[in-house]
Amino acid sequence: MVKVISLSEDAYAKLRALKGDKSFSEVVVELVDEKKGKGNAKDLLKFAGIWKDRADEWEKIKKQIYEDRKKFKLRDYKW
Repeated sequence: MVKVISLSEDAYAKLRALKGDKSFSEVVVELVDEKKGKGNAKDLLKFAGIWKDRADEWEKIKKQIYEDRKKFKLRDYKW
């Protein structure tokens, strides 16, 4: 079933900019799912290899993460 909706010029321009080769319906569904937190594995793939060109920077960050983890202490709970 097809529905007709009205958009402001600004909203249409922004939606069209996101569209690429997709249909407007596909873009709207993706945006709504993203807003509802219904991401998928493809969303995670966009981060794959993000540090490959900055390996030295990543090593510094990783080192800091491990140092911070060593400092973290769990509290004891009495039941």
